[in-house]
Amino acid sequence: MSTITTIITEINSLLWDNVLIYALLGLGLYFTARLGFVQFRNFGEMIRLALSSDDSDKEGISPFQALAVSLASRIGTGNLAGVAVAISLGGPGAIFWMWVVALLGMGTAFAEAVLAQLYKTHGPNGTYRGGPAFYMARGMKMPKLGYVFAIVMIFAFGLIFNAVQGNAIAESMERAFAFPKLNTGVVLAIATGLVIFGGFRQITRVASILVPFMAVGFIAVTLWIMAVNITEVPHILKEIVLGAFGLQEAVGGVAGGMMAALINGVIRGLFSSEAGMGSAPNIAASATPVPHHPASQGYVQMLGVFVDTMLVCTATAVMILLADAHLIEGVEGIAMTQAAATHFMGPFGEYFIALSILLFAFTTIIACYTYAEAALIYMKLTSWIWMAILRLAVMGFVIWGAVEAVLVVFLMADTTMGILATLNLFALAMMSGVVIKLGRDYRAQRAAGETPTFHIADHPDMADGVEADIWK
Repeated sequence: MSTITTIITEINSLLWDNVLIYALLGLGLYFTARLGFVQFRNFGEMIRLALSSDDSDKEGISPFQALAVSLASRIGTGNLAGVAVAISLGGPGAIFWMWVVALLGMGTAFAEAVLAQLYKTHGPNGTYRGGPAFYMARGMKMPKLGYVFAIVMIFAFGLIFNAVQGNAIAESMERAFAFPKLNTGVVLAIATGLVIFGGFRQITRVASILVPFMAVGFIAVTLWIMAVNITEVPHILKEIVLGAFGLQEAVGGVAGGMMAALINGVIRGLFSSEAGMGSAPNIAASATPVPHHPASQGYVQMLGVFVDTMLVCTATAVMILLADAHLIEGVEGIAMTQAAATHFMGPFGEYFIALSILLFAFTTIIACYTYAEAALIYMKLTSWIWMAILRLAVMGFVIWGAVEAVLVVFLMADTTMGILATLNLFALAMMSGVVIKLGRDYRAQRAAGETPTFHIADHPDMADGVEADIWK
């Protein structure tokens, strides 16, 4: 295990230190600039489109359901345990770089959602399905690259990422209620099976009910903590900004320096927001866009990145820093977040975080499964046997993650996430011209007082690879 950990660490260093930090920030900045700073200028449009619906098209899910599932995958251990890991390894300044990744990543999230919509197709039972593997094959004419992406997607989201969620739940339940980790893993796997064996529509229904409830509840509690300690909040924000540029002296064994803050902020920021990773486009493709234009889902998915990082992750970070939980020796991951909650809420704090992570991570598990299922659909492995194998494998990795060491699970997640992001960012860069055209077309129609509508016949330069009857 020590040898495996060393190898994984070297791979992560190669991917993150030399490729992805620059690619993520650079491409995010590129889309932000070329799209006219869309995430800052059109915030109201994001909210309005997320709440829109079109009951006339039964082949897709609603924009809100797509947002709920994407938030279900985004809001998980990355928001509670991941934020704590970022602070442990990069100091408070890592949070600043998580913000940067999110704000620039909103532009990247727009791009991948737009392409997923444009190149979507009809999957099993006639429902819309799509994602990076599909736009690599249809838009770039590189179906083999799509296969590679699909295989890594199944391994990453179907297996490894769900092991991360199982690990966080088991750790928090053991600390709060003294439940054995294996028992927690088994119960969680059974609950997961009950949902994912119910099919795609069942998953979207569960997510659309649980996600708003859990996100609002968690943010409300952290806002109360901030309000009670409002005089300390400016100091915490100063600590975050100074630490981001290596201007804050490292204390209590917490890592310091700009590069430590930058690297860990970017890694944990991507793990949480998933912007550019190629995950959320798999559910964005399944939505019926309102209005009927590929860019409309781009706006919806930008909102998902904002809620995940700028709201939920920030709430967790401020709670940890206000409690000085990052200075407690030997406390890391979800245990650090629980220690912070206990500082303000007494013994109930551990229970609150345990229940929060249970909801957050459980919805992430079922959402991650839908992404792995989309990869199976791309590979045309849609028989009930393949679906059953995937579902059972998901349940098995939830149990494995529950009893595995937290460092090993997170390192493997970083590796698979890095590979997915590298492949997806390459595709986004190659097809950036299509994204820019669609984004500008939407805004031009909106500026002219029209309801943006996309007809593929009006865009013959984009027609190759697009399923015409969807966009006629």
